[in-house]
Amino acid sequence: MATRKKTSPPPGTTPAADRHLPAASDPLAVYLKQISRYPLINRETERELAIRVHDHQDVTAAQDLVRANLRFVVKIAFQYVKYGAKVLDLIQEGNLGLLRAVREFDPYKDTRLSTYAVWWIRSYMQDFLLRNWSIVRIGTTKAQKKLFYRLKKEQERLEREGISPIPAAIAMNLGVHEDDVKMMQNRMSGKDASIDQPRGSGEESRSWASQISDGQPLASAELEKSEQAELFKKALSEFVLELDERERDIFDNRLMSENPETLVAIGERYGFSKERARQLEERIKNKLKDFLSKHYPDISVD
Repeated sequence: MATRKKTSPPPGTTPAADRHLPAASDPLAVYLKQISRYPLINRETERELAIRVHDHQDVTAAQDLVRANLRFVVKIAFQYVKYGAKVLDLIQEGNLGLLRAVREFDPYKDTRLSTYAVWWIRSYMQDFLLRNWSIVRIGTTKAQKKLFYRLKKEQERLEREGISPIPAAIAMNLGVHEDDVKMMQNRMSGKDASIDQPRGSGEESRSWASQISDGQPLASAELEKSEQAELFKKALSEFVLELDERERDIFDNRLMSENPETLVAIGERYGFSKERARQLEERIKNKLKDFLSKHYPDISVD
């Protein structure tokens, strides 16, 4: 039987089988192509795998959970590229956080793995940024960490209030040195990258998101809402421990209640005026803003 001679493609052309493969010089595209092959899993499958990991230390089940959430890590990584790090470096750190989350996850609690893992993933990425951004010596003090995560938000707040966001004003409000603010502004002056931004140009240009989603959402709006809700709930449970008995009473029955007490009723209970009750309420609000800014910079307090 005669064998068919293999022919090479004409010079300057690409074999049909390779036309849709990402360029070897684009490692991010190669990685996204690889992880897009791993299927997403539903809540029931996730719980079954998580129980096998939790109860029996099943390595295969752990691998399946990690693979199913690799695209979630990519989505979070794109939120941090504005700080100057390479996306692949952030993804690598985020994957370590995901591994830690899989090991620590309790499947018997009514929480999805992604909702739990997001904090480990972000923590590993943030630690990486703090360790490696030497230009402003980030990570040595709480004030510098606050600057790293709050600079843009503080600039926008000052602009809304009609105040020029000069380094001196930002430094005073955040409690850091003016020189650090100037260096940080220079570093962060570049345009933020977006996972929805098209790669290249032309009709066939695709965004990073479209490449890894395969028509499925990376994370639903409901998931992101639940993440913020869980974080805010955790923050409030810690914040109330810093209040005295009267402040906690006002916080619970005035600020957090679905049917808040009136300022008059609070004043009558403690024997002071409505105005004094209002002042105490404002003081608690300011305390909460300071607490969130210090310990939970990812939560907006504006």
